[in-house]
Amino acid sequence: MYVGIDVGTSMVKAAAFDDTGRELAVSSRPVDLKLHGGFVEQDMEEVYGAVVAVLDEVTGQVPGPVELAGLTGQGDGVWLVDGEGRPVRAAASWMDGRAHELVDRWLADGTFETVFRRTGSAMFPGCPGPLLAWLDSNEPKALDAAKAALYCKDMVFQRLTGAGPTTDVSDASMPFLDPRTRTYDNRVVELLGLTHRRGLLAPVSDPVATAEARGEGLPSGTRIANGPYDLPACALGAGVTAPGDGLLIVGTCLASLVATTELDLTGEPAGLYISTDRPGHWLRAMPAMVGTAALDWVLSTTGVRHDEVDGLLAETPPGANGVRVLPYFAPSGERAPFVEPRLRAELTGVCLESTRGDLVRATCEGIGYAARHCLEAAGLDGNLAVCGGGTRSPAWMRLLADVLGRPLRVVEGEVGARGAVLAAAERYGVPLDAQVWTRPTQVVEPDRGRAAYYTKGYEEHLVRLAGARARARS
Repeated sequence: MYVGIDVGTSMVKAAAFDDTGRELAVSSRPVDLKLHGGFVEQDMEEVYGAVVAVLDEVTGQVPGPVELAGLTGQGDGVWLVDGEGRPVRAAASWMDGRAHELVDRWLADGTFETVFRRTGSAMFPGCPGPLLAWLDSNEPKALDAAKAALYCKDMVFQRLTGAGPTTDVSDASMPFLDPRTRTYDNRVVELLGLTHRRGLLAPVSDPVATAEARGEGLPSGTRIANGPYDLPACALGAGVTAPGDGLLIVGTCLASLVATTELDLTGEPAGLYISTDRPGHWLRAMPAMVGTAALDWVLSTTGVRHDEVDGLLAETPPGANGVRVLPYFAPSGERAPFVEPRLRAELTGVCLESTRGDLVRATCEGIGYAARHCLEAAGLDGNLAVCGGGTRSPAWMRLLADVLGRPLRVVEGEVGARGAVLAAAERYGVPLDAQVWTRPTQVVEPDRGRAAYYTKGYEEHLVRLAGARARARS
């Protein structure tokens, strides 16, 4: 049995696989996001407790020894811990917006662009640079008390194993890592006013760190690898490794990734280059802030259940009877394929005749247009895989294929956990057939007529977006 652990933003999961990649058991636990005044935080003890609980469940469902475990989880944010990996304060989520004024200032004075030219990382309010700078100004005692500023999975790895603080090149990619040397760029640390906090940055393990479990959730002595964070783990789990191929993750975050061997830091500062376990190979990432979270908000506001979505999409024509949604719902604005901390969602074209189906379809179409924008900016020119919670809706997958105008290789199941296992197997030298593990569940082809319609709709979306960005800056 091989176990993958995926510590998501709103859901913690563990999955057990056999040596062919077949899922044997899956366990999940929701975890809370605490939103208040632009702050988005999580209770680290709750998150870690959920990890132990799902591991207890999944290993209890499948008898037999655990060959190894791989760990992944949400990226960015700041998870301040003491020497034992225990929380100093609540974790600041990647969705947090408190540092938007710092990002605004760095955009205006050139710091933002300078950091991108050095690291390939376009900062946004919820990434560690701005958050640490904000905490340094507003909660210095919390930083004084901390041993390390970790990422989510790193906190879990330390607690499960008792190892010292560590991270990997993928998590470290935002925003301090030099993607050429795969080490921290101390000039970037200086530019963000954090030289005196440099010691909080966890050592970068390259290749990923390994250790043995202490007996919580996993049997004592189980081998664990602290793998890449969830975006690159999903790329591994979906088989996206060839240059030009891409992955769209339709989850809480709408993430677009394209594998590349070219490092181009000359374009518009946006998204990031994620370093992978192979030097000279990166993922050009455009992780938009909101994916399924936008649809969830619309569903809860309109009283629509998730199991009603497919039916409503089938009843409503392309174009949603004139209703349009710009799906930028995050309190910290947008980070890909552009950075606009003050951008907010817009709903237009609504009248008394508009239906719940119109609102749902317009939201799904708006998310699709945002995905197309991100994938084009990331340089997609090969095959496209899709994974995430959104794949559970066949109607939405057909809509996405039409909006994107290309076939979708749908990879269902626990793709991040699958990628974490593959990364662990590579690290430990355990031979697993990655092609077998990453076979698509199905391929969804676009309809030519609807694809042509949505190409025009996408052009209109870009015009509306330009207006919304101008209003956000005024």
